Parts: sequence; structure tokens; C-alpha cells
Amino acid sequence: MQGWVKLRSFTEPRDQILEYKKWYIGAPDHWEPIKPIATRVQHQQIVVKFAGVDTPEQARLLTHKYIAVERSQLPRLGVGEYYWSDLEGMRVFDQHEVDLGIVSHLLETGSNDVLIVKGEKEHAIPYLPDVIVHVDLNERIIRINWEL
Repeated sequence: MQGWVKLRSFTEPRDQILEYKKWYIGAPDHWEPIKPIATRVQHQQIVVKFAGVDTPEQARLLTHKYIAVERSQLPRLGVGEYYWSDLEGMRVFDQHEVDLGIVSHLLETGSNDVLIVKGEKEHAIPYLPDVIVHVDLNERIIRINWEL
């Protein structure tokens, strides 16, 4: 496939990424607009043809890059729902007010999402209703009830 790129989507459902109109490519510190000109789902994978990417060599240059969309394009969330990007960088305190560190990233495990918190130690904290007690987006704090 001349210049087509396999895309790993973190949207839910996975093919929701194809509904967004304006895409950016890059890394968290540098984004550039990129235009998908054709998309398709084949063998449970999403493949994309971008404008100006016409060879396998050009497509390989996009390996390990991220695709982002403007937040204004994202669906509104219900009460108590958060995008992963909202939770990343938040400080986590346990039920004893111990500062466990900062949410580095999240993992999808199939059964539940997991917060990866980096502080003096690294903790993998299940994102479950009985563990996550309170999320305060304004204060950038997550309070948990979880024994280490």
C-alpha cells in the first residue's frame, strides 16, 4: 500500500477517530496539522492515507508519532467522566493524605483502566469506583482509598 499508515486508535469506539475533521501529528511538545485523505478499516485495523505521504518510506517517518485532535471536537462527558489527558499530571493522595506522586499515564487492561503514578515509587492504581474517591480537576488532585 503506497503511503498508507496503520493507526492505533485510543478512541472509544476505536473507529471514532475517523469522525474528527482536523488532525495533528507529532509529540506532546510539537504538533503539526496533517490531513487524512482516505481512511478504511481492514482486518480490524484502521489504515490512513495522508496528503503528501505517497511512499512506504514517507509512511515509515510517521511511525511512533501521535495523532491528536482539538479538544473542542471531543464529545461532552457525563458527570464523573474524564479524558485520560485530564488525569495525566494530577497529584495523587491516598486515604492517609500521603502524596503518592503524579499520574504519568494510564493503561487500558481490558477489565479496568490503571493510573500509573510516579513519585518516590511507581504505583499502578486501578481506576475503579471503590478506589478513586475524588477527582478535582481545578486543584489537579486525585484522592484514592487504596492500600499499597
